[in-house]
Amino acid sequence: MKTKASNEVLLEFPSRSSNESFARAAVACFAAQLDPTLNELEDIKTAASEAVTNAIVHAYPDSIGKVQVKIRVCPGNVLEVTVKDHGRGIPDVDKARQPMFTTGGEERSGMGFTIMESFMDKLTVRSVTGRGTSVSMRKKLVPRLKTGK
Repeated sequence: MKTKASNEVLLEFPSRSSNESFARAAVACFAAQLDPTLNELEDIKTAASEAVTNAIVHAYPDSIGKVQVKIRVCPGNVLEVTVKDHGRGIPDVDKARQPMFTTGGEERSGMGFTIMESFMDKLTVRSVTGRGTSVSMRKKLVPRLKTGK
């Protein structure tokens, strides 16, 4: 069941590594409307970076494809970030979610999903080989008291 969002944005960009920092900044700017703490914002930015980097590196290893980032403000002060690609997909999601597992070569740590899971409250990964992957992350932000004059 889809949760109704009070606000959302959809970004789409080519799977170039130079766009990872754009996506990270865009997610942070959109999340700012929930008045996150600096720690919450850093967690969100890091998780979004990992998801986008995974799409860029693993979904399209030999070509440039499209990466979509959907950011939603859901009831209960929950931020949802979904990163989707139409790349090669993940043959075994459970194996891919194991720490230190990577298909990206020696320069990759294999910690992307572990990082996303540790910085966000919920991580859902759906993938179909040859059709792409969708990574959805949710984080409930602690409402802060507004002080007015």
